[in-house]
Amino acid sequence: MSAVPSAGAALDATGQEAGSGSRGRGAARPFVAGEKVLLVDSKGRRHLLTLRPGGQFHTHAGVVDHDGLLGLEEASTVRSSHGARYLAVRPTLAELVLEMPRGAQVIYPKDLGPLLIMADIFPGARVLEAGLGSGALSMALLRAGADVTGYELREDFAARAISNVTGFLGEGVLGRYHVEVRDVYQGIGEEDLDRVLLDLPEPWHAVQHASAALRPGGILVSYLPTVPQVMALREALPKAGFALAETIEVLQRPWHVEGQSVRPEHRMVAHTGFLTAARSGGRGASHMTEDGRSPTSR
Repeated sequence: MSAVPSAGAALDATGQEAGSGSRGRGAARPFVAGEKVLLVDSKGRRHLLTLRPGGQFHTHAGVVDHDGLLGLEEASTVRSSHGARYLAVRPTLAELVLEMPRGAQVIYPKDLGPLLIMADIFPGARVLEAGLGSGALSMALLRAGADVTGYELREDFAARAISNVTGFLGEGVLGRYHVEVRDVYQGIGEEDLDRVLLDLPEPWHAVQHASAALRPGGILVSYLPTVPQVMALREALPKAGFALAETIEVLQRPWHVEGQSVRPEHRMVAHTGFLTAARSGGRGASHMTEDGRSPTSR
């Protein structure tokens, strides 16, 4: 559904293809047609829109003409037809993930960062991502410089992921993003992968395929919402030749800071999912226990 990944392409500071024609995000520049803008009102509510000549943004507070935003510098303030004020900025990846169109649940920003660290993503890493959803993880991987092959069972989800990814990172990123509509439970066509990332309801059906596709020492990471799913995965991992498995949960607690009033907020982003990572152990994995130690070392 997209171009074959290009090896060794030069990247700019944001993980976009240098010279690809994608919209760079490092230098101050005016808003242009086709890019995404986040309008933030006086109450902190965020509204994501794609700028188009002649376009309009409608709310109960009036209308904001896209033409009034085109050519403005980032962080400018605009007013609606009823006088409401909006701060206009380019969305961060975290903001885009929460506001972008989606047909499937996304991996939340609080989990994306730890996931990249657990998977040890690096520029040029050959990554298989299975279960693309709306493309949130794909964006994070591509911005980190990885070459990503994506497997998605549903064609509409695959199309949505590609649309969201190119809408944020530009068409040039398709040189490192190849999407196939296929079932990872039936096998993995790639070999000698550095990383396999699974956002699937039953990843234990794919761990044998992942073990065969990963290079020795490669890393598998799975994202799962429930304890029984984690239990089934952890039971399958050592049987498939994986070692050094670990599972974590990330809880995000914001703080209220206003003058001398400093306290935790009344609400927090608690459970969203469990992150499980394991290493492909090669020939030595069969001699390792689930916690990664040799039985003779105990």
